[in-house]
Formats: sequence, structure tokens, C-alpha cells
Amino acid sequence: MTIKDTAEEWEVTATETPFVGNKTSVRTDDVVMPDGSVVRRDYQVHPGSVAVLALDDQGRVLVIRQYRHPVRHKLWEIPAGLLDIPGENPLHAAQRELYEEAHVKAEDWRVLTDVFTTPGGCDEAVRIFLARDLSEAEGQRFEVEDEEADMELSRVPVDELVRGVLGGELHNNCLVVGVLSLIAAQHGDGLDALRPAEAPWPARPFEA
Repeated sequence: MTIKDTAEEWEVTATETPFVGNKTSVRTDDVVMPDGSVVRRDYQVHPGSVAVLALDDQGRVLVIRQYRHPVRHKLWEIPAGLLDIPGENPLHAAQRELYEEAHVKAEDWRVLTDVFTTPGGCDEAVRIFLARDLSEAEGQRFEVEDEEADMELSRVPVDELVRGVLGGELHNNCLVVGVLSLIAAQHGDGLDALRPAEAPWPARPFEA
């Protein structure tokens, strides 16, 4: 048996959007179950995101520390952001986020992994990139605001991040998935065998 997720859509008999926010909304669908019954499912509608595991030539990962109000924590994370434009090329979005949050650019980009962050309650899809051959970006730094104005920036050895993940000290989804995927790739076919940066992404189709 092939272990592979497959796209499927069950019948929806009714739908409504009781809340629309600045970036996301909440949708309520009446979904037909396999036995013919109809149940109501509420979920967050999300534009999708990108994240960047930026790995320098000393084997350190670029991480940021940012306050996240819903969980009342300051979390260590990898640079990430929303797909602001429908159909936006995720690579371009990732390059923008790396520049805006860390003032860094990268010459080598690969797809590390694609994930649905919380598929039981949100349709968010995230593409996590691996960025290598890092250097300081040119020009002025991007002007940050709100929570981002309080961000801290660091470069941390991969092994230290792995210990933090397995020790229950690091919790950000993209950091956890990205770091462990990096280790798996390094111990598998190698980082150069990862998918190209503009590999198809069915969850958020785009034009290269």
C-alpha cells in the first residue's frame, strides 16, 4: 500500500461565513457523512503561509523570537508569513519574508516540506523552504511594527534546536517540522535531493 495523502471533497449541503477578519475568516459547512447523516463543521479559512529554514555555512539556523498572543508565549520561530496575494508564487513570498524579518537573502532555495498545520480546525497550508548560501540583504532594513517590533534574532546550531524540540522547550509548528525535516533529509538522500524551489503545490496552486 502506498502511504500518500489524497485530495477528496465530501458533499456540502449548506455553508455560511459567520465571521470575516482582517486576514482570515470562519466558515460553517454542513457536511454529508458516509452513513448519510449531516454534521456541522466550523473551521478557520486561511490564505496559506510560507516559512524559511535558513541554514548558514556553519550549520546554524536563523531563528526569531516573537510574542504570540493566542498562546501567551514568546516563541522561537523560523521566518514565516502569509501568502498575501491569491496565487502568489510561494518562493517569492518566502524570499520577501526572509528579507523583511531578518534582512537576509539566499542563493540556494529548496522545498523542505509541505504541511497542513491544524487540519481538524483550519485549512491553512504551509510550504517550508530550505534556504542556503546566506548573505546580508542590500538596502535599508524593512520597518517592522506591532509584535515584530519586539523580535529578537539569533543563529542557533541545528543540534541545539533538536534538543529543544525533543525536550519540549520549542513549540512553534514550522520550527519543529522544519528542523526535524532537515535532519531527516541530511540522513536520507541529502539536501541537494530535495524538491526544487518552484515544485508544484496542489494545496495552494501558483504560476511559476
